[in-house]
Amino acid sequence: MTLQVLPSDSAQATEVFAASLARCCKARPAVIHLSGELGAGKTTFCRGFLRGLGHEGNVKSPTYTIVEPYQLDGLDVYHFDLYRINSCDELEAMGIRDYFNDRALCLVEWPERAEGMLANVDIHITLEYDADNRLLTFDSLTAIGESILHCFDRSD
Repeated sequence: MTLQVLPSDSAQATEVFAASLARCCKARPAVIHLSGELGAGKTTFCRGFLRGLGHEGNVKSPTYTIVEPYQLDGLDVYHFDLYRINSCDELEAMGIRDYFNDRALCLVEWPERAEGMLANVDIHITLEYDADNRLLTFDSLTAIGESILHCFDRSD
């Protein structure tokens, strides 16, 4: 298990970290959970991640749509925001399990709202306030996550 803690002094720095992590995930299915308080930078991280995979358009927060899909380099990327989810029944009705497959890279904000419903997480990222900055904690939970964070560590 790899655990990395990185300070981020701006939204731009958070996006740079995310883009670097994304380059280590290219063409590789994985599940990444993002936790943190409102405004901690989860969506900012996802925007940088998607741009690191080559997405050039706008990155919308899926707060109301629950999921935003992206097709990038033969990889299905799904950005979830589960903040507005009130029950696992809502997730079941939308067919959430179908999104987690062999060709999918899933970014999940607020994963605690779907406890026990989501596929095994490869990397858990926590974004925390630290005075005027943020601390990003990367924790690998599987061999895939370990491999990604090993690449990420060498790319910094």
